[in-house]
Amino acid sequence: MPANRSLLRNVHIYDSSRPEEPLGGLYLNPSVTTRKFLRMLDILIRASCPYSVRCRGSEFPLIATDDPLIPGQYDIVCDSPGGIIWLNDERCLARTYSRTVSTRYRRFREQVRKRDRKCVITGIVNPVAFIDEWTSFEAAHIFPLSHEALFRSLNYPRYVTYGSEETDTGIRSCQNGLLMRSHIHQQFDSLSFSIDPDDDYKITCFRADVDGIDGRFLDPVCRDPMDEKRVVDELLRWHFRQTVLANMKGNGEPIFEFDFPDGSDMVGEILSGPRGSDRMETELFSRLNPVS
Repeated sequence: MPANRSLLRNVHIYDSSRPEEPLGGLYLNPSVTTRKFLRMLDILIRASCPYSVRCRGSEFPLIATDDPLIPGQYDIVCDSPGGIIWLNDERCLARTYSRTVSTRYRRFREQVRKRDRKCVITGIVNPVAFIDEWTSFEAAHIFPLSHEALFRSLNYPRYVTYGSEETDTGIRSCQNGLLMRSHIHQQFDSLSFSIDPDDDYKITCFRADVDGIDGRFLDPVCRDPMDEKRVVDELLRWHFRQTVLANMKGNGEPIFEFDFPDGSDMVGEILSGPRGSDRMETELFSRLNPVS
């Protein structure tokens, strides 16, 4: 059964005109400052007029500072009488654990390995990279391959400057990839954490931080401005936006199961769960795309 992102929340967000109906919330980790929280709300909230945010029980609006946000209930207050607040209707994509075995994926994987040579999230270096041993290190796609049409429609190919073939959109470039430990890769694809390029590449966890990565910074090895293979900021920005929507909007998106032992009914479990058709489409793509 998919995990519920809302169960551990200790920050709750309300429209002040409906103080008993939460708009969403957040599981708070130390990297979230008042400044970052207000930026997250800019992604989450739409309003007919300017608004302020107040911790319930306080008369003063929340100010954008580098002070840590504190747990509690936060009311969004319209600055104009009759102002209306609603949730952004944008929805995050259903995505699967991004592993493929095509020739183009092997090229992507080799380029990411050569550039990073470590998990760029935890900082753990691969000590046997020199003999081409990469057990437990995986090249993760920032923007999923299964949504290449959307990648094109958002005009993201213009940001990719390295490694694109003439017939490729750039989604398979190493600039759309990061090297991670395997379990960190799963969390990244599950939108359990993200990297904020507008906060000095700080990592923010939206779930319990069992690996101690919240508040770390994306390793500079993959974002050197002088390196033509550097990761694309706009793709990191897209992933951060997706992660905010998945974790903070309403009850949050389900966290899908990736572990299907031999003999289990993977198809039945996926189709009977939330967003079954969307997820099955991405699962089929990840398995059949190498053949096509």
